[in-house]
Amino acid sequence: MTGRLEGKTAYVTGGAGGIGQAICRRFAREGASVVAADLSRWADPPEDVRWIAQDVTSEPAAQAAMAEIARDWDRLDILVNAAGIEIEKTIEDTTLEEWNTSFAVNVTGMFLTCKYALPLLRRSTAASIINFGSYDGFIADPGLAAYCATKGAVHALTRAMACDHGPEGIRVNAVCPGYVDTPMLQSFFAGEGSGGGGQTIDQLQQAVRDVHPTRTYGTPDDVANLVTWLASDEARYASGQLWVLDGGLSAQVQQMKL
Repeated sequence: MTGRLEGKTAYVTGGAGGIGQAICRRFAREGASVVAADLSRWADPPEDVRWIAQDVTSEPAAQAAMAEIARDWDRLDILVNAAGIEIEKTIEDTTLEEWNTSFAVNVTGMFLTCKYALPLLRRSTAASIINFGSYDGFIADPGLAAYCATKGAVHALTRAMACDHGPEGIRVNAVCPGYVDTPMLQSFFAGEGSGGGGQTIDQLQQAVRDVHPTRTYGTPDDVANLVTWLASDEARYASGQLWVLDGGLSAQVQQMKL
C-alpha cells in the first residue's frame, strides 16, 4: 500500500525532540524522504531519516540547510517547524536574555527557516508548512509568560503566511498541542512553574490527566497523526488554521473548587 506522503520531501526542525522524532518516523513510514534538523543527532536515528545540524536562530544555518535540500532534491514539499524551548518564569523573573532567547528559537527560528525554504516550497505541486503553536497561545498556564507570548506570535505569523503564500500553492497551518508526554512536559512537572505545591511528580501527572475531559494527556504519536494529515494531499483545503490538540482541555470551563 502506498503511503500518503509517497514521493514527498519533508524537513522537520526540532527533529531530535520527542514530538519531532515521532513526526519524522511517521513521515518516513508514509513514504516521504525525511530530513531531521536539530542541534544534536538522535541517539538511535533510523536509517531512512537524514540528520542536518541546524541552529534555527542562525540565518547562515538556515541558508546552508536549504542549499543542501536544493542540491539533493531540488524542491521541498513539507516543512515542519517543531523546534522550541520553554522557560518557566513570570515576566518579573524573566531576564531580557531569556526573553530574547525564547523569541529567537520559537519565533525568529521559524521565520528564518520559512524564509529560506519558500523558494523550494514553490517548486512543489502541493506544499505544506506546519508550524508549532500551543494551546498556551490562546490561554495561559502560570509561570510561562515568555513561552505564551511566543506562541501567540506563532499563531499570528501562521495566519499571515497562509494569506501571503496560499496563492503560490503553499498551505500554512499551526498545530497547537496541550499537554503532551515529552521531556519538556516532564521538566515542567519537576519545575516550580507547575504549581505542584509539594506534590510528587506522579501526583502531578495524575492531576493533569484528571483535569482533561478525555482523562489523559497526549503522546507524540497523537501529534504526528495530525501533522501527517496536514502534510498530506488529503488536507488540500486546510490552510490558515490553528489546530488545537488538547484532549478537550481548553473547551471546558474550569469548575470552582467548592
